[in-house]
Amino acid sequence: MGSGLNDARSELLSVLTDKSYTVLVVEHEDRLTRFGVNYIKVLFNELGKWIELVNYIEHSKGDLIDDLATVISSFCSQLYGMRRAKGKTKQLISQIKGEANEAS
Repeated sequence: MGSGLNDARSELLSVLTDKSYTVLVVEHEDRLTRFGVNYIKVLFNELGKWIELVNYIEHSKGDLIDDLATVISSFCSQLYGMRRAKGKTKQLISQIKGEANEAS
């Protein structure tokens, strides 16, 4: 279903909006979503549904460190992507201004 950090997971969105079931069976909680699973549980409770975890595992410090590293990596890649886009925008503006000055 895609990364647990991605909020545009089409398969998960279709499962969450499907009204034809009452129990969602999940192998591991972090396969549903990396963060915010309690929000989904509350929503399911309000809808008369519940989540059944097949393999409940207590998180160790190593798991938390791995999760933190994943979040930091995700944010860094987004930040570098935004910086790259900003640089391209500045370059495009400079190019347009240069062409406008040449045309004058």
